[in-house]
Amino acid sequence: MRAYIYILSTACLAVSNVNMPAKAIDGHQENEISDVTALTNEYWAFVLKEAPTFASSLGVDDYANEVGEYSREADRRRAAKAEEFLNRLNKIDMASLTSNEKVDYGILKRTLLETIEGDKFPQSYINFTNRSGWHQNFASMSDNLPFRNAADYQSYNNRMKQFSRVNDQSIEVANEAIKLGVTLPCAAMEGYENSISGLIVGDGTKSRFYGPYSKPMPIGMDREEFEGYALQMAVAYSKIIRPALEKQLNWYLTSYKPACSVKPGISAQPQGAAYYDYRVKLMTTTNKSADEIHNIGLSEVARIRAEMVEVAKEAGFNSREAFIEHLRTDPKYYAKTPEELMEYVARVTKEIDGKMPSLFGRLPRLPYGIKEIPAEIAEGTTTAYYNPGSPEIGIAGFYYVNTSKLDQRPLWEVPALSVHEGVPGHHHQIALQQELELSDFRKNGAFFTSFVEGWGLYSERLGIEMGLYDTPAKNMGRLSYEMWRACRLVVDTGIHSKGWSKEQAIDYMKDNTALSEANIEAEVNRYISWPGQALAYKIGELKIRELREKASKQLGNKFDLRTFHDVVLGQGAVPLDVLEQQVNDWIETELKG
Repeated sequence: MRAYIYILSTACLAVSNVNMPAKAIDGHQENEISDVTALTNEYWAFVLKEAPTFASSLGVDDYANEVGEYSREADRRRAAKAEEFLNRLNKIDMASLTSNEKVDYGILKRTLLETIEGDKFPQSYINFTNRSGWHQNFASMSDNLPFRNAADYQSYNNRMKQFSRVNDQSIEVANEAIKLGVTLPCAAMEGYENSISGLIVGDGTKSRFYGPYSKPMPIGMDREEFEGYALQMAVAYSKIIRPALEKQLNWYLTSYKPACSVKPGISAQPQGAAYYDYRVKLMTTTNKSADEIHNIGLSEVARIRAEMVEVAKEAGFNSREAFIEHLRTDPKYYAKTPEELMEYVARVTKEIDGKMPSLFGRLPRLPYGIKEIPAEIAEGTTTAYYNPGSPEIGIAGFYYVNTSKLDQRPLWEVPALSVHEGVPGHHHQIALQQELELSDFRKNGAFFTSFVEGWGLYSERLGIEMGLYDTPAKNMGRLSYEMWRACRLVVDTGIHSKGWSKEQAIDYMKDNTALSEANIEAEVNRYISWPGQALAYKIGELKIRELREKASKQLGNKFDLRTFHDVVLGQGAVPLDVLEQQVNDWIETELKG
């Protein structure tokens, strides 16, 4: 899944209507608001103020002309504010809280602690990855904003005009990172300049920033007014945005790229080993060490490899390697045009949609669509990602598909890819979370990667029960994707904890997965520039599978898979220990009848 907005990636996650009264829970009356509820709402109001474009995506218009501060001073202020909230939270008597309030308390405390701890590392100055940056955030901003009336277009233009200031602030922070010796590794940054230069065009009306004006005008809006805002945007691109992009491109090529880190592992940087330990804990919501996770990965790789051998035999090949070579090289498995790939994806996703009621009792109301990944980032990014929608402002979720390098995008991967990014994966889980009867903090902002990505990987396995992998090729695609995530445990810890080179990581993935070379290269670059994030998938999926097995054994003929899935998703994204308690409580309730 695509990373959430800038401020949210620092763990400032959470809620929309902050004056909303608490609902009756465990005996509380509707007009009673506990201290933890009040503090959570106050914290969320702070988050929305600090992340104004995220606020707009939730229908909160209080900061409609703002984009937030990207300076290091603003980061320090946010961390200081988190400490203030934490001190107040620690004064609340846990014994006085209901069970639901205790969950809110625990999640808020974890969020604040992670923000405070993360800000202490020099790596907090690293403000982009090999896949993203402030320029791409601005170019895609309109995807998550409302465009209902003249005020919305004026707001968008006002925000775009601030790109030069944001660019200067962000470059200043990155220059400090250079001084501290905490830059992104050279090995992961090949072609990154294309993500900047690809946004530089001669005609402002052809730029991605002009996107809202390339779509139909809202019903009821004055044509002359609409065209006036469109002209303003074209001028803003020419006079503000393009010069800033040119400045950024020159800075990247002359200042940042020559200063990139030589070694790929974060442990080679100042305080890097401690930072990686922090990232492991942050991304898995466990206390597992890098060594423990590395060994789990090795075990999973061995198990999945044995399954791949059996599938190869089923396909009539005498070895796993021979079948994978066939899958990688036979032209029949590859689309000839982007449109052919998108049509295949569309057909698969609709097939999946029809199978959803057999596995879930509750389905989200918000639909999702499919789009192509923007061309200027496609060649250097992953196979696909999901961008959440917004029920509040009427935007669907979108499953973005990479249509570059078509000879590296096999059709036999599409079923596993689609259940992960669309339904029952990211769209199903996130769209459900957006409509749950939870505090806005939990509903709109709680984003625990081990839960979200663990569910996405678990969803790939649900494709077996959906009957999606009806050929050896598709089943090998599923196993290759599971192997991919198992390899991540080995490769990510190998690079950042054990001193592996990029070449070692690539060779390991080539030897064990059926992924194409282009995908492997893009993925390893991602692990290098985003330490620890890739660990979340397999760790989260293993926990969900473990809980399903436990529930099935203990409940016997009382076990209902649809209900189990609704229970897992019923409290939104939570840390894995909270999920375990949630499922254990359900099992106990079911056993009591």
